[in-house]
Amino acid sequence: MKILMVCLGNICRSPLAEGILKSKLPKDSFTVDSAGTSNYHINELPDRRSIEVAKKHNLDITNQRGRQFSTEDFDAFELIYAMDTSNYKNIIKLARNPEDISKVKLILDEIPEYELKDVPDPYYGGENGFENVFKMLDLACQIVAEKATLTR
Repeated sequence: MKILMVCLGNICRSPLAEGILKSKLPKDSFTVDSAGTSNYHINELPDRRSIEVAKKHNLDITNQRGRQFSTEDFDAFELIYAMDTSNYKNIIKLARNPEDISKVKLILDEIPEYELKDVPDPYYGGENGFENVFKMLDLACQIVAEKATLTR
């Protein structure tokens, strides 16, 4: 199964989500990647604060590079998780048909008890913002991993 994580710039939230989910799934059965809906950070490393919070949790995301989401991603991935409503809408605008749309979900919708639907963008926040985002994504990715391993 192939799963894609998407945020705006592909340097904060989606690289964390990619790294977290990869750590929870068997590498031989799953591919996890990330992308951004914008072209702001193509080929750049994740934000240093994302790298630091990942490292604090024993994850290395320094092999990732920013890339922009494209229509071809609908063909390459079975599941596409948007980090927030704005990026969800941007992804849906590129959808070619109902099948493409059916692949796209909000990541926090995986946590039933959460009322929050958008993973906050920690870019302009303080260091705690990255830790809070990590915790949200860790919980969501645990649920995604459990569901994915049951359905394969």
